[in-house]
Amino acid sequence: MGVVNVTPDSFSDGGRWFDTAKAVEHGVRLAEEGADIVDVGGESTRPGAQRVSRDEELRRIGPVVRELARQGIAVSVDTMRAEVAAHAVEAGARLVNDVSGGLADPAMARLVAKTGVAYVLMHWRGHSHRMQDRARYDDVVQEVHDELRDRLSAMADDGVDPGQIVLDPGLGFSKLPDRAHNWALLAHLDRFNDLGRPLLIAGSRKRFLGRLLSDADGNARDFTACDDATIALTTLSAAQGAWCVRVHDVRPNADAVRVAAAWRTGGALLDEGRGDLIGRSGV
Repeated sequence: MGVVNVTPDSFSDGGRWFDTAKAVEHGVRLAEEGADIVDVGGESTRPGAQRVSRDEELRRIGPVVRELARQGIAVSVDTMRAEVAAHAVEAGARLVNDVSGGLADPAMARLVAKTGVAYVLMHWRGHSHRMQDRARYDDVVQEVHDELRDRLSAMADDGVDPGQIVLDPGLGFSKLPDRAHNWALLAHLDRFNDLGRPLLIAGSRKRFLGRLLSDADGNARDFTACDDATIALTTLSAAQGAWCVRVHDVRPNADAVRVAAAWRTGGALLDEGRGDLIGRSGV
């Protein structure tokens, strides 16, 4: 999954693709470099970010989603708003990537159930301006597991077919880089297998990588210098069976996924081609 942030303030590339034409061009390039899905977002969810209005979010993402879908690219929309998701699905989006897991907008479950669209349900404890205050865990792996299980059940109660859902442990969201929350989750991805749904891992360029790579004076490495670490994260996540990884720099991460797939299967999948990830996963 390649990232297109149509925002002026996203942590890694805010402003670079804020122009519609540039965003579309970038999305096409990501697909050409090996992205099976292109994720278009119009609202930053970096720590401390303030929300934008629904109309502004729609203005940002609408024409980008429509044009990418028109060109035959599998598009996901990164939004917490059901109305924005509905417009994106109508424009051709095939997946809704909701970092709030349906908690930010009670109408999201109804939208997902009605349209039958694939849906990423992420672990979430609050909006960006206060999410790190809620990063309090006795056992981060078990608590994230249980909260995802409860959200999966709640979405099913609201009419969503569990087969539509991909789970995301929410790296960096209410997870503190100096408490090893993210690393604990990554080291125990197998603990989520009993939930019976595919996993999306979204750690690209995030702060916990920069903290790991701090210099001798304790200064965290800038996100722009964390792409090699992201590739390592992709390789390890894919080797553990992650369904998809969400990344900014697609080509080397797509290569890493192919290496991990060959490693896991002893090369058995080499002649099958990439195919359709969404179709193969059942979502």
